[in-house]
Amino acid sequence: MSGHRYLLDTNAVIALLQGNEKILRLLRSARWIGISIMTYLEFLSYPAIKENDKRCFNDLIQRIDIINLEKDENDLLDFIVALRQKFRIKMPDAIIAATAITHKAILVTADKQFGHIKPLRVQDF
Repeated sequence: MSGHRYLLDTNAVIALLQGNEKILRLLRSARWIGISIMTYLEFLSYPAIKENDKRCFNDLIQRIDIINLEKDENDLLDFIVALRQKFRIKMPDAIIAATAITHKAILVTADKQFGHIKPLRVQDF
């Protein structure tokens, strides 16, 4: 195992469920894989989601961690606010970025806007 920790952005979850080989190879050697509760909600609320997509997603989330937002996690909550203010990003993106940073994970995403957020580590696919 590579020892890397990966947090999947919503677009990475979609690509993974579509069989993206690069993500599959990346995750095979992962020490830890997770998603933010925001990714969970974004995926399931997508208007065009099909029942098969939901089944595949449910299979995936049985194998990975879902990072929730808890009111007593002051460091994560404060970091979300700081990222949103400093980088002027949307709240869902601030939640996902802060979750990756605080969990010492590399964010797997095709969203280029995450590249300017420091100290976020990003892996494109």
